[in-house]
Amino acid sequence: MKQAVHFGAGNIGRGFIGEILSKNHVAITFVDVNDRVIDALNQRHLYEIEIAQEGQPHITVNHVRGINNQKYPQAVVDAIANADIITTAIGPNILPLIAELIAKGIEARMTAGNTQAIDVLACENMIGGSQFLLEEVKKYLSEEGLAYLDTYVGFPNAAVDRIVPAQSHEDPLFVVVEPFNEWVVETSRMKNPDFKLEGVHYEENLEPFIERKLFSVNSGHATSAYTGAFYGAETILEALKDERVKEQVEGVLAEIRQLLIAKWGFDEATLEDYHKVIISRFENPFIVDDVSRVARTPIRKLGYDERFIRPIRELKERDLPYDHLLKTAAFVFYYQDENDDQSVQLQELLTSKPLPEVVTEITQLTDAELIADAVNMIENVNKQPQL
Repeated sequence: MKQAVHFGAGNIGRGFIGEILSKNHVAITFVDVNDRVIDALNQRHLYEIEIAQEGQPHITVNHVRGINNQKYPQAVVDAIANADIITTAIGPNILPLIAELIAKGIEARMTAGNTQAIDVLACENMIGGSQFLLEEVKKYLSEEGLAYLDTYVGFPNAAVDRIVPAQSHEDPLFVVVEPFNEWVVETSRMKNPDFKLEGVHYEENLEPFIERKLFSVNSGHATSAYTGAFYGAETILEALKDERVKEQVEGVLAEIRQLLIAKWGFDEATLEDYHKVIISRFENPFIVDDVSRVARTPIRKLGYDERFIRPIRELKERDLPYDHLLKTAAFVFYYQDENDDQSVQLQELLTSKPLPEVVTEITQLTDAELIADAVNMIENVNKQPQL
């Protein structure tokens, strides 16, 4: 069997990447620091996924094992030395922490004389994730390792999309996922184009598809959460039963459509159908997704290149409307969750500094007109009845 090393044995790793790899008859070594999950993988070598739809069918993922990279880093290096593909689903902030291990694995492949090309795919909610990881890995490679990498190791960017709600089960490996999934990989940076996975879509230029996903799914999902929270909803399903929330999400997606069409030339009718599917996914009655999960880390989500501010900036550059996106961004400033450090930090900033200063600091915007627009929207949103 082909061998995969996958960093991140969380719900996305097991419930999405693991499923696709398993369907392609690839054995998977999960790398994580969660002892409970790693031990269960090594005891059973299989786990079950439930699909959140009528009948709730189950899928078994076989040929799996786990390595705790904190305890057994050399075992991870050895696994990489013999792998056919490397994938990640650990979160953008964690990618730098695994870079050295991947670099050592690449050096081990070189030392062993392994000339089988391999691709490393960062399956994260970010633009250019694999290329970001590549730059981190390079920091730990020798000159010989860098030359080997240039010839034999590809870092093609990837876009992934599957809703996996927060969940807790007695079985640490069991995971519930939505029926829909999309995994797109760019071919232009692949070093092993002969190894392609069924169920994965391959495109030469990935950027339009990454932006379509991030600006549609991530922006739309977050809009459901922050607007829902503003009006008192506790779950995404509950939020979208409120017409005010539903209309806000539809308005955001309409603005996103105009940006994607202007920037990438997507077909409007096809994009509209795609957005209808996205809303139906958010409304899946078999998924209970807490607003607090989707709305977590509000400061990060208000970032300059994140799901709200970036499309707002790019719409403004094209003289296209962005009122709904700006209104959602305003809702984010009112989001309160005492269990979320960034929410607490944001509220502290708002009580200690003038609003324009906070908006500038959090969003990193330099456009005075846009900052003023944001401040006005935040102040006007505060006057709306929330009940």
